[in-house]
Amino acid sequence: MPGLIGKKIGMTSMFDEKGNIVPVTVVEAGPCVVTQIKTVDKEGYESVQLAFDDKKEKNTTKPMLGHFKKAGVTPKRILKEFKGFIKNRWKVGDIITVEYFKDDVWVDVTGFSKGKGFQGVVKRHGFGGVGESTHGQHNRQRHPGSVGASSFPSRVFKGMRMAGHTGNKKVKVLNLKIMKIIPEHNLIYLKGAVPGSRGSYVFIESPDRT
Repeated sequence: MPGLIGKKIGMTSMFDEKGNIVPVTVVEAGPCVVTQIKTVDKEGYESVQLAFDDKKEKNTTKPMLGHFKKAGVTPKRILKEFKGFIKNRWKVGDIITVEYFKDDVWVDVTGFSKGKGFQGVVKRHGFGGVGESTHGQHNRQRHPGSVGASSFPSRVFKGMRMAGHTGNKKVKVLNLKIMKIIPEHNLIYLKGAVPGSRGSYVFIESPDRT
């Protein structure tokens, strides 16, 4: 699905056409520059590679610096490939702005959820804790309790809900309504919530058209 790379600005609210107040997420979408056109003959598939957010040359690796110089653009922080763009419509160096979505009503947004670090079972899985209300634990309220069997099978089953890293997972939200577009500031207002924290990158895709 064709789309754009953006950066989450934050959330606010606005009135819709019926006068109802709705929560919206403000995203800075683009401008994105085309850095590579992949074809079936050369790469085995078709896609358009977009780059977003300027980056200093001294903070760019030499391979990526060569990639950007070949495309004739300044270094960027993030690259993303999108499939479904109209063939031969775009070429390397073209700029795609938020106005690309002016004819859309609904979009899909992909991002990474907020990372919460290493968390216990109460926060990670919603366990109630054991405390003194059950056997085996009497002074560890937020601990998981028993996790395995005895002599058979003498191991912990795979998939057991335990403590561990929480958040920072790829999340895709489908069918978010475009409430408003401000081309002069590269802003798009999407109804509802978008994954990630403020300043995190998101990928906005248009499922309905090329």
